[in-house]
Amino acid sequence: MRQTWRWFGPNDLVSIDDMLQAGVEGVVSALHHVATGAVWAPEAIAERQRQIATRADGSPSGIAWEVVESLPVSEDVKKQRGAWREHIANYKTSLKHLGDAGIQTICYNFMPVLDWTRTDLAYRVAHGGTAMRFDVIDFAAFDIFILARPGSRESFPEEIVAAAEERFAEMSAERRKALAGNVVFGLPGAAETFSLEDVRAHLSEYAAIDENQLRSHFVAFLEEVAPVAEDLGMRLCCHPDDPPFPLLGLPRIMSTEAQYRSVIDAVDLRANGITLCSGSLGVRSDNDLPGMMQRLGDRVHFLHLRNTIREDQSLPVSFYEAEHLAGDTDMVALVAAALAEEKRRRDAGRADAEIPFRPDHGQDILDDLGRKAQPGYPAIGRLKGLAELRGVVAALSHPASRASA
Repeated sequence: MRQTWRWFGPNDLVSIDDMLQAGVEGVVSALHHVATGAVWAPEAIAERQRQIATRADGSPSGIAWEVVESLPVSEDVKKQRGAWREHIANYKTSLKHLGDAGIQTICYNFMPVLDWTRTDLAYRVAHGGTAMRFDVIDFAAFDIFILARPGSRESFPEEIVAAAEERFAEMSAERRKALAGNVVFGLPGAAETFSLEDVRAHLSEYAAIDENQLRSHFVAFLEEVAPVAEDLGMRLCCHPDDPPFPLLGLPRIMSTEAQYRSVIDAVDLRANGITLCSGSLGVRSDNDLPGMMQRLGDRVHFLHLRNTIREDQSLPVSFYEAEHLAGDTDMVALVAAALAEEKRRRDAGRADAEIPFRPDHGQDILDDLGRKAQPGYPAIGRLKGLAELRGVVAALSHPASRASA
């Protein structure tokens, strides 16, 4: 398993030198400043590669840009509106430019309107650090009383609506503003951020798009881009919905094993693969992560290893980001399944036998609390997670462990 680290570019408060001290082997990055739907120019790709290859003092870092996360899919493509055909053509051109630069693994998602969604970006946990959290009652308060989405009350059980109304009444104006900002928080440095009016406009355009229609649009996208990736020897890997249940009345199509299987079977090319994110998928108690790794492993091109703690078993569910080995997902069993998949690939002579993974998200601890890096991406919290995961991999790979199995 290849140890990688997400880097948001020169404005990231966690530097190339920091990640070198964490012992990573490769970098996950993207051109966040390029507008979604536009072509990634060879010069911009080369500049990001140069930045990653260089320490602060100008000397070589010895590491390279190995995984793109993400080459985003535009809302026009998801809705098949406006410039969607042009955006697909641009996507294919960007793939060719990335392939020419030697980058083969491309993570992306097909979540409508919003990327990952949280209600609290700095939730205080028992040890004094902070983590990201999704609170169903807070989210219902946002949806019903701040966004005021038509039909929002009917999206939640009566007891959650009642609790949300009570909580909203107790919120200060500052707290209401902070909650709205947290929910629509985009990736740091992204070329586009959404206002509440933007969200409302997008939601209105999705009103006639159900799960089946969105899946049809996704398959149409893959039928165009996956053959290009296959010819280039590249690997496309779709990230799951985060959280993996419907929000804002929007359809979700990548939240369960059955949904992943449907899309894989619809465009049956090796290039059409999966980012198996244990944090996103693990929020659902009916997702068996080690089993998914075993059954879908042939198409797992990238791993996000993180953990969450669910506060009950219903959907939608409140949860928060846990320490990597301390949440609801059996991380040791998942890593064991990933190592078994790597062995199968080596035995088959596959060039992609080593699966890249990164310690996804992390709790803010120690000096992270003062650094104020991007939410979910602290230096020390991720280093702690990587160290724990590295230890699990080392233990499961040790001859003594294999001999006792």
